[in-house]
Amino acid sequence: MKIFRIIVATIVIVLLTALFVLPADMVSNLPDRLATLQLVPAILALNVVVLAFLLVLTLVCGRLYCSIICPLGIFQDLFIRLHSRFKRNRFRFAKPLKWVRYPVLVAFVALIVAGFTSLAALIEPYSVFGRMAHALSSLSLWYVAVPTFVVIVLFAWFGGRLYCNSVCPVGTFLGILSRFSLLRHHIDVSKCTGCQRCARNCKAMCIDPKAHRIDYSRCVTCFDCIDNCREGAIRYGVVPKHTNTNHATSNDKSRRTFLSLAGLVAVSTIANAQEKRGDGGLANIIDKREPARKARITPPGSLGWRHLQQHCTACQLCVNACKNQVLRPSTDLTHWMTPYSSFEKGWCRPECTACGDVCPTDAIQPFTREEKTAIHTGHAVWAGRYCVANHEGTCDNCARHCPTGAITMMAKRPSDPKSFKIPVVNRELCIGCGACEYVCPARPLSAIHVEGHEVHQVN
Repeated sequence: MKIFRIIVATIVIVLLTALFVLPADMVSNLPDRLATLQLVPAILALNVVVLAFLLVLTLVCGRLYCSIICPLGIFQDLFIRLHSRFKRNRFRFAKPLKWVRYPVLVAFVALIVAGFTSLAALIEPYSVFGRMAHALSSLSLWYVAVPTFVVIVLFAWFGGRLYCNSVCPVGTFLGILSRFSLLRHHIDVSKCTGCQRCARNCKAMCIDPKAHRIDYSRCVTCFDCIDNCREGAIRYGVVPKHTNTNHATSNDKSRRTFLSLAGLVAVSTIANAQEKRGDGGLANIIDKREPARKARITPPGSLGWRHLQQHCTACQLCVNACKNQVLRPSTDLTHWMTPYSSFEKGWCRPECTACGDVCPTDAIQPFTREEKTAIHTGHAVWAGRYCVANHEGTCDNCARHCPTGAITMMAKRPSDPKSFKIPVVNRELCIGCGACEYVCPARPLSAIHVEGHEVHQVN
């Protein structure tokens, strides 16, 4: 079982890491369904099939999810194993930090119910791993990635699975379920010699060797205890009735806690039913600056800011998959790490559907190429003071590159046909793709930019 766990975990961590760190052109050739197997994305996407699978997996096998599916858990195991090379038998049984884990879970659910999913995702394991992997590989937002990396590594190096069992809301929720699992580790008292090797090698620190008890809410089903027990006193399977365990089936308080937290999750589910530069051929190649938009632009398929905030876990998978370098994580505290569109490095091409294809939570719903051309994520706005055509009458880049024909060059003074022609935007045709903003030669601010729609319009 341990060999099986290691093989599956290795495949999962390699593929998920590749999704976040490889160039966008290569990501499209990788299976992205591993992202949909993550618990919180499945809840936000109302993916009943995945939720049922994870529920059955936990109720049958315990917290196996934390050892073979959760990328942050597997990532921590790598450093736990590395530390074990230097110091063996280093763990000891410790009482669970209930005063931390349950309030954190309640706060996490409350943030999701209130629509602050991006804030809740700061401690959600899949999103933490995704942000860290993408930021470290792309060297963007290093001030977010490096502290996160250091904190997670320190947790794993000195505390084993302390993060998973005290901070992680997914671990706490699955821990409540795993108390009722069919298959669990149990200690055969008749064979146990009291050597405590199982407890000293338990990274979850959940084995009490003196009382011969295992805290199933913290056990991540890693099988390290079985591997280290020389007497064969620990087994994994259906727990015999006479075995001394801390199974909480008969504990009314635990049952009430489980039902209450499960209800909170159900409520939250129902409530939320490198760098490529272009100069346009006319200006010096200097970096463009993002304009101060009145409303930020959200990706096609996201329906608008409200839907995106309620469902997005800010895992950065869409950011990495964006071949045109349009999507980027927000640094605004109210929308922390939530992806949005900006067009300094590229524009949202009509043929690209990558962000909708890879999103595991349906924060960006899948869409076809045909559907994308009917989604109005924003509209273009002209700023005459920056426009070359307004001063020299020699530019029509925005009109020539507009894929929907929403921009027309018209005489600045209709009474004088020979006057400079300036761009005029037809908002009914503009879909907010950003082609005009990207190809505009004006620097550092484009003379035409896109204002986002709070709610997307569909023709």
